[in-house]
Amino acid sequence: MNKIETRVWTSDTVVADLERAIHEHRLPPGTKLGEDELAEAYGISRTIVRAALLALSHRHLVELKRNRGAFVAQPSVREAREVFEARSLLEPRTAHSAALRMTEAELTRLRSNIREEHAALDAGENGRALLLSGQFHVEIARIADQSTIEAFISQLISRSSLIIALYWRRRAALCETQAHHALLDAFANRDAALAEQLMKSHLLDLVASLDLRNVTQPPMSLREALQR
Repeated sequence: MNKIETRVWTSDTVVADLERAIHEHRLPPGTKLGEDELAEAYGISRTIVRAALLALSHRHLVELKRNRGAFVAQPSVREAREVFEARSLLEPRTAHSAALRMTEAELTRLRSNIREEHAALDAGENGRALLLSGQFHVEIARIADQSTIEAFISQLISRSSLIIALYWRRRAALCETQAHHALLDAFANRDAALAEQLMKSHLLDLVASLDLRNVTQPPMSLREALQR
């Protein structure tokens, strides 16, 4: 396998690269993450690979199975419901707080995120659109200035990416861009109550776009998934 990129890879940068590949659905749930193949791809030792996989397992993105190795996590139906129930409890309140704290600079950043998401969808880059959609939600939590809740939401959104990869049934699972525009309008008007209600409805619509019987297949190889 050719090396992915000529650079110095550490466990942290490998974690970031694999996490991005998982979020963009280049590494779907169930993909086997072989230590030897990853070590060769990144040009690093298996020790660094193991550290990266362990870190990803702590984020619930990778499952470490005894005597079988590491796999991209496959959330169960129950886990999927729990993740979105948690998001429905946390994110409407962060949207409320974010609306009250919103500045013009932050509005500009959110608008830029939406433009990039649109561009990715128009280009057929659904994985990148999903990543940007998740970043939009994390950014709202950051603006709310609640660091502990932001950390929870970031992890929940990461797990949501796996859930969408497994169970989506329509393009809306990427997050309806109209919903993001409506949220942006509420933020621009500093309407905290409306932002809270819109976020709640948005998450309900997202859950409705999932088909709990649908399961995707992993890619043919890690090299195909990680090469860009």
